[in-house]
Amino acid sequence: MIYDERVLLHRPEAEEPFLPGRMDKRIRSILDGLGLSADAKWSYPEHPGRVTAIRDLLVGDPVPGVRFAGAEPATREQLQRVHTTSYLENLYELEGKQAWLDVDTTAISAGSLDAAEVAAGSAIAAVDAVFEKRAQSAFAISRPPGHHANAVRARGFCLFNNIAVAAAHAQFHWDIERVLIIDWDAHHGNGTQDIFAADPSVLFFDTHRAAPFYPGTGDVEEIGDGLGEGTTVNVPLPEDAGDRAVVAAFEDILVPAAEWFQPELILVSAGMDAHRNELCLQMSYDGYSALTGIVQRLADTYCDGRLVMSLEGGYNPDTLARCTRRVLEVMAGGEPATPREPGMA
Repeated sequence: MIYDERVLLHRPEAEEPFLPGRMDKRIRSILDGLGLSADAKWSYPEHPGRVTAIRDLLVGDPVPGVRFAGAEPATREQLQRVHTTSYLENLYELEGKQAWLDVDTTAISAGSLDAAEVAAGSAIAAVDAVFEKRAQSAFAISRPPGHHANAVRARGFCLFNNIAVAAAHAQFHWDIERVLIIDWDAHHGNGTQDIFAADPSVLFFDTHRAAPFYPGTGDVEEIGDGLGEGTTVNVPLPEDAGDRAVVAAFEDILVPAAEWFQPELILVSAGMDAHRNELCLQMSYDGYSALTGIVQRLADTYCDGRLVMSLEGGYNPDTLARCTRRVLEVMAGGEPATPREPGMA
């Protein structure tokens, strides 16, 4: 498990002044529309307590076979493999400041770029750990998340696309050709899809709640572009979809896709907000255990066991921590659960 305390530095706070400008005015108008005054108590939903809840659970109730390791910040060169130079330059001009980047609530604080560099670096460290055989698999417990950020834009709490940076690093540094990226977050990984849409060397598979749910993308017709046509696979789901639906999508769609693609590394954008407690989809803790079992099986079959996960969404700290622990249990060699249909023996 890759964890570095510097990911806690990202903490936009209502009590601190935001950089003035059009975006600040637009956000304030939205808050006013919700009946909140300019000095109302407001809490940024993607907060440090998300990852400290995971850390505290794993320290207090360790998973046998799981050990902690740190990370180094991603370098500008590593970030530039998936993000444009102009985007990075514009973002770094805000270093040390607090500002809104996007009307959909993406904000930065004085320490956010340090945290984001470490978050991307954590995904890279996880990749290096499995290729150097220091671990069979690895999970980066980091923030801010990444899968909504594309090459030129921050969105949905995401600054750098951590999983995309990790994929590009694996191909550049470890000289592999085919990477499978699985995104099981309840929200579509639109940024990851955009980055690799025309890249036939990356197979992107995404289960998510269907539009108009945020970000409103991920229709089944979105299959990639140009040379990458056919290497994007979207499975939009209704809001009441639970374990059986998601497991069926993995078994019936992902498994044959992986057989066709023959990946050399599997990366997972591991959002835990499809759990029923998050009110997005209807998965259970057993469901996450079952998905991990499928993904681990694919990694063992095609990738010599190389499996890397990077944390994405999940905003109920207790639920997030428990989901993550269930995933780690299977990654560390435990038996995956068999989900039950609620109300059925």
